[in-house]
Amino acid sequence: MKRILILESNETFANDLSDYFKQNGFEVCGITDDGQEGLKLLDKCSPSVVVMSLLLKTIDGFTVMEEARNVGKKPDFIVLGNFSDDKIINRVILLGARYYLMKPVSAQIVGERVSEIADPEVQPAREKYERKRAGSLDERISNIFISIGIPPHIKGYNYLREGIKMAVSDPHVINNVTKGLYPVIGEKFQTTASKVERAIRHAIEVAWNRGRVDAVNAIFGARVYIGTEKPTNSEFIALVADKLILESMV
Repeated sequence: MKRILILESNETFANDLSDYFKQNGFEVCGITDDGQEGLKLLDKCSPSVVVMSLLLKTIDGFTVMEEARNVGKKPDFIVLGNFSDDKIINRVILLGARYYLMKPVSAQIVGERVSEIADPEVQPAREKYERKRAGSLDERISNIFISIGIPPHIKGYNYLREGIKMAVSDPHVINNVTKGLYPVIGEKFQTTASKVERAIRHAIEVAWNRGRVDAVNAIFGARVYIGTEKPTNSEFIALVADKLILESMV
């Protein structure tokens, strides 16, 4: 039987979730609205899935996920929040959440997501698909970088690839690279947003300094750039992401 831990600030909703899980064959091993208490329960009952609100007492949901990761606890997190900000959602996903669900959300919807994670037949198939998809996307991005002359040994190579993957997953992130994309990449690679921006700019400049403009135009199927004209970071990321999306790489 799969154990579920509920960390939810709304007592009524927490009880609704608990009732739903129990009625559908899950064991609820704890309920609390306190993040610090949630970490103790996480250690005590080793749940398979944690259903958690971002807003908790003492420490927030972000900190709970960070602390759990630091001590080697790796349950599947389903995070509930009232925030639609891309930066917050990206941070939640990077910390390991399987789902981010916007409130208000019904106990049934949350329960369905838990069932998907817990199903021993569905889960391996999904993970296999996601690994294959991620691998295919990484391979295609790498091929594009090779074609236009971005070498893999420079820092901007990995930052740029991560930015493109984020834009493929959520095209709207390209509209807010300074506050949304760069900080998320910086957090993942343990550096600052400004260093991410400069490294990506350098990677693009390397390609142009190598005279690969014709290769760039060939990849995008049009004369996008001429001579020494260079795209901005966001323009380049958007171009590559759009191409990958149109080619149904995701």
